[in-house]
Amino acid sequence: MPGIMGHRGAKAYEPENTLRSIRRALEMGVQAVEIDVHLSRDGHLVVIHDATVDRTTNGRGRVNDLSWEELRRLDAGRGERLPSLDEVVALVRGRAHLFVELKDTKATAAVAFFFQECDLFTEAHVISFWHPALKELRQIEPRIRTGVLFVGCPVDAPALARAAAAEALMLNYQYVTPALVQSARRAGLAIGIWNIDTVVDLEPVLSLGLDYIGSNAPDILIRYLQSINE
Repeated sequence: MPGIMGHRGAKAYEPENTLRSIRRALEMGVQAVEIDVHLSRDGHLVVIHDATVDRTTNGRGRVNDLSWEELRRLDAGRGERLPSLDEVVALVRGRAHLFVELKDTKATAAVAFFFQECDLFTEAHVISFWHPALKELRQIEPRIRTGVLFVGCPVDAPALARAAAAEALMLNYQYVTPALVQSARRAGLAIGIWNIDTVVDLEPVLSLGLDYIGSNAPDILIRYLQSINE
């Protein structure tokens, strides 16, 4: 059975990318957690999805233009603060695999050094739509495991991974096909999809042999998988 990955924690129930949301996903029994990182003005790795704080906090402005102290004062929902990447690692480590989505190419070197300092090479992947950044990341630190994010069904999906020196494919679930999964397996790649929130969408992909399935509502998927394994 595939591992269920909490997208931004348990986004359907809690403020996304907060410790509260991640903690909720872990309590649901996820095998992995996905979060997003940007770089603050003063070089801190901040867990937030958007390039600005406008949508998910009570503040305004670009993450890159704000200091860590300024970001930390914002309310990210239900009194939660924007977490740092090291806070997330402390919460998830030993409980689930971590997928760190690199949203900001300016953060590439900082993420590489963070993985070195924390020795996260076996416990986490860095994933991104910015494939050149993933290649740069591997050049800085070859031990980092990476995955290419994309939307679509390319003719040669493994070629996308090879070009980025990545070892995993992470694609939108609507474009996954048996042929794509088979080609990934022949190339020795891991494969994950995002995001499925209903049993109706889950059932057709269960026979594909996926490694991870992302979800905003991981409890729905986990309960269903438990029921068919009883």
